[in-house]
Amino acid sequence: MPGARTRLGHEGGEVDVEQAAAPPGGMNRPVLAYATWKLRLSNAEAVTKVVVMPKPEITTEELTALDRALLDALNPLATALRARETGLPADLMWAGDPADVALSVLSTWKVVDEEVKRLTAIAAQTAGSYGASYERLGAAWGITRQGARKKWPDAVERPAASGAGASGLELFGGTAELFREASSAGWRWTGRGADGTLGGAAAAPALATKEEAAAHAGAFLKEHAAG
Repeated sequence: MPGARTRLGHEGGEVDVEQAAAPPGGMNRPVLAYATWKLRLSNAEAVTKVVVMPKPEITTEELTALDRALLDALNPLATALRARETGLPADLMWAGDPADVALSVLSTWKVVDEEVKRLTAIAAQTAGSYGASYERLGAAWGITRQGARKKWPDAVERPAASGAGASGLELFGGTAELFREASSAGWRWTGRGADGTLGGAAAAPALATKEEAAAHAGAFLKEHAAG
C-alpha cells in the first residue's frame, strides 16, 4: 500500500516522492526506507529510480550494551567538566537548578558528538585509502554519493590531473613534453622535431614510466634533427 507522497520543486521541474511500506520486487533484505520518485524536468522524460538504504543489523541487547558503554564513558567526562564549571566539590556540584544540571550533561554530549565525528572521518579516510569510492562510503552511511563527498571531502583521493608531473625535454634542436595521463596513470609525450615534424604516441598505449616516455621522445627528436 503506497505511503505518503510529496511533491518538490527541482531545477525547473518537479519531483514526486512516494514512501512505501515494503521494498519493491520482493527484495529479501532489511531496509530502513526506500523511495521511488519521478523526475519531471523541462523537456525531459520522466525517470524513475529506487533507493534502498540497508538497516544496520543490531539487536536490542547490542543496542542496550552500546547505550551503557556510552553512558559509562560520558559520566567521568561530565563530572570533570561540571567540576571545572562550578568549582564545587563532587558532593555539591550536581545540586542546583535541574535545567542547569541537564544543560551541563548536554554540553558534555556535544564533546562526545564532536569526537565521534572526528573518528568517523578517520574511518571514512581509511576506507578511501583502501580504494572505497564515494558511492560506497555513502551507501555505508545511508546517504548519496554527493552527500558523502560533502561530508568527507578528503576521504577519496582525486585522480591526478593530466598535467601533473609534466616536464619538458630539449634535444637535437627539437622539444618534447612528457606528461602523466589521468585516465590510465601512464606517461605520454608530444614533441616537435628540429625539422618541424610533430610527433606523439596518442593512439598507442600509455607508457609505464616517465623514463620510457623520455626515451621515446628522445628517439623521435633524434630522428627529426635538423640537417
